[in-house]
Amino acid sequence: MSTRTREAEQESEAQGSEQSTAYFVYGVVPGDVTPTEEARGLGDPPLAVTTVTRSEIGALVSEVPLDGPLGEPDDLVAYQRILDGTVIEAPVLPLRFGTVLADRESVERLLDDGHDAFLAALNELDDRTEFIIRGRYVERALLEQILEDVPEAARLRDSLRDAPDDLPEQSTMDARVRLGEIVNQAVEATRTTDTGNLIAALEPLTVTAIERPPTHEQDAVHVAVLVDNARRRKFERGVEAVEKRWRGRVELRLLGPLAPYDFVAVPQAGQ
Repeated sequence: MSTRTREAEQESEAQGSEQSTAYFVYGVVPGDVTPTEEARGLGDPPLAVTTVTRSEIGALVSEVPLDGPLGEPDDLVAYQRILDGTVIEAPVLPLRFGTVLADRESVERLLDDGHDAFLAALNELDDRTEFIIRGRYVERALLEQILEDVPEAARLRDSLRDAPDDLPEQSTMDARVRLGEIVNQAVEATRTTDTGNLIAALEPLTVTAIERPPTHEQDAVHVAVLVDNARRRKFERGVEAVEKRWRGRVELRLLGPLAPYDFVAVPQAGQ
């Protein structure tokens, strides 16, 4: 569960018991961006999302109770909803989830201190959005490929399959361990190859790409890409072409458009 920044804690303590709320900061936007009246942030009840503006930039914020926890699933959903909705209309720099500052003046100080870096990053990300490409291997097809490509794996599989039913489990332990090692190594090698091929295939259609770590043993690819909005349809067709080539071997999903969570390199609150 996320905790508030130390700055929020220290300033709220200094201001005494009269203050009951602080400012949750979602991200930084151009100074002319204004949330709709219906926009609501996280919390129960969720309060309105507003902007704190300084010069050419602003921060998307909403008030949250000082004594309430952050990090519930609904909180993360609300955080992403605000940012992903904003990036459809304007560039946005997501701040780390759980960034809470004591008051409006603290938010203004954050914007003042990082103004030039924030503005440069916003200009760099203008008319660009993030997409996530996730793929998971079809287990049967993957194992068949490994058994075909690695003769040792096929021999071990056959020996284990043909072993007498009354054979002590301990007597086949070495073979089972070795087969598991071969499969794991083969999956890692295949994943590396597939990820490289995916990034290469989409390189002409993307600004940049970042390989994300796998979250499941059968993950085939997990890549974040930054895409110019003007080329979005060509990019989506490129992903469709890869999906067609891999059909039956990899189940591919495209998530987005999203705020550029993986492509923000600016100072965060507390840094």
